[in-house]
Amino acid sequence: MNGLRPVVRRVEHVDTDAAGVVHFSRYASLMETAILENLESLGQGVTALADDGLDLAVAETHLKYHLPARFPDEVSITVRVDRVGGASCRLHGEIHRTADGETALLASGDLVLCVVDRARGTVAPLPAPLRQTLRDRLTRATA
Repeated sequence: MNGLRPVVRRVEHVDTDAAGVVHFSRYASLMETAILENLESLGQGVTALADDGLDLAVAETHLKYHLPARFPDEVSITVRVDRVGGASCRLHGEIHRTADGETALLASGDLVLCVVDRARGTVAPLPAPLRQTLRDRLTRATA
């Protein structure tokens, strides 16, 4: 999806409730992990931001749950960049499970990320290299 690679994870027992079903809060975490791994591999992740006294933070989350994941499913998380602004960006993610040759959508949604100045504790503009990296991967609408 536009230069961002899927991230594959196996559902761990710690991700689940007593019935072995993934807790709803873990889906956002899986999407955030996919985003962070992609940004890190592109040289624009939390390590690069930390060098400048900045952190990446989730400002908003909107998720829709379609089907449950269970321990020990293997899931694939895909993310795409939908919007890049001066101080935030919105990424869309989907979590799928493939079993017995069939792929099922488990959850989908959006995460809005912003950059925070560590010393001030305030939102900061997206650094130019991060903004450009995200813009280079922006999903373009087809006409």
